[in-house]
Amino acid sequence: MPRPIHCILLIDDDPDDNFLHRLVINESNQCDDVRIVTSGMQALTYLTHTDHPDYIRPDVVFVDINMPGMNGFEFLEEYQKLDTQLKGQVVVVMLTTSISFVDRQRAGSLPEINGYRTKPLTLAMINELVDAYFS
Repeated sequence: MPRPIHCILLIDDDPDDNFLHRLVINESNQCDDVRIVTSGMQALTYLTHTDHPDYIRPDVVFVDINMPGMNGFEFLEEYQKLDTQLKGQVVVVMLTTSISFVDRQRAGSLPEINGYRTKPLTLAMINELVDAYFS
């Protein structure tokens, strides 16, 4: 039976979180492939180089807020400028340690954001995502 999510893109500079989140995604059996980048700039490069042999269009993007160089909100400002064809029907979720009401409110005001979750990623979060967007 095909899995509902073809590809998830994790954007997070923390290798431990990326390791854990890949394990949880794989354990969920809801996703075929996980791609990891460690900065907003790497994510933009990945999303715009569709001719790269390793490119798989993500169905879901999890983005952290607190990253050096380009934080999650700065990434989203640039993401908003991408051609709609590059964004497709991607579900974008902030996945962060920030419990700030201001961050949550700011994320909620962005049309590209489909959700705001606090780390760590859990099986329940993935299943909720599948139920909401892929069933």
